[in-house]
Formats: sequence, structure tokens, C-alpha cells
Amino acid sequence: MIRRVFMGLALSFLATSSFASGKEFAEESPLVKVWKSPYCGCCKEWIAHMQANGFQVQTFEVGNSEVRSRLGMPMRYGSCHTAVVQGYVIEGHVPAADVKRLLAEKPNALGLAVPGMPIGSPGMDGVAYGGRRDAYKVLLVGKDGAAQVFASYP
Repeated sequence: MIRRVFMGLALSFLATSSFASGKEFAEESPLVKVWKSPYCGCCKEWIAHMQANGFQVQTFEVGNSEVRSRLGMPMRYGSCHTAVVQGYVIEGHVPAADVKRLLAEKPNALGLAVPGMPIGSPGMDGVAYGGRRDAYKVLLVGKDGAAQVFASYP
């Protein structure tokens, strides 16, 4: 009897939770497609950062120069990996919190970029860097290639 009650409660919970509907799960776990070199360790660390923050990730181990150009991200904002999430281009070591903010605010823009590979940014923050943290900016890149500061990290 107790087992039947417990099973009924468990099934009821699952039927009403976000696990029951793929739509809610998809909204909570956006798919990030990432193009990178198969040899880049910091890209792998950035992917792990995104996954730890609730994103699903699909990786293409073919480099990112061609896709960056095809997607319209100016080379001056370039980094070691390029990603796409819900139609936005994400270039480089952009923190997951900023990607989530971008997806929530939905600005009319090409996407976000962290040019170069600043130490202390997600993926560039492992033990090999000895706790060092460089200041860097996350740029909101417009469809015309112009950029403005989206977030700053000291």
C-alpha cells in the first residue's frame, strides 16, 4: 500500500514537473553549437563551464575561422572558439551568466564577444594560471560590426 502511494506521488510529480515537457527543458537548457580546434584545452574548459551552467553543447572539432567569417563576427573580436546559441554568435570566453542575460534580454545584435583569451575568463581560469585574473570586457556586437560593453570584469 505504501509503495503504491509513493509511486503515485512520484508519477504525479514527474507529470507536472519540467521534466515532463521537452519545451520547458529546452528553454532551460539551450543548445550551444561550438566550433573549435580539437587541440585547444581552454575551449574544452569553456565548454565544461557552459555545461555546468545548464547549457547543452554540441562541438565541431574543425576550427572556427571559417564559421566566424560565415556568421559575420568581425575578426577584430576573434578568439579560439566560436559558438551559436538561439541565433546569437558567441565569440570566445564569454561567461555563461552573460549568455543567459543575452538570451533573456534578446537585444537586436549579432552576439557577444570576448576578444583574445584573457586570463581569468571562463576556460582561462584553471590552476595553470595560478589564480591570476586579467580585467576584460564582454562586448555586445551589433549586426553592423560595432560593439559596446555588455559586461566588465575587473
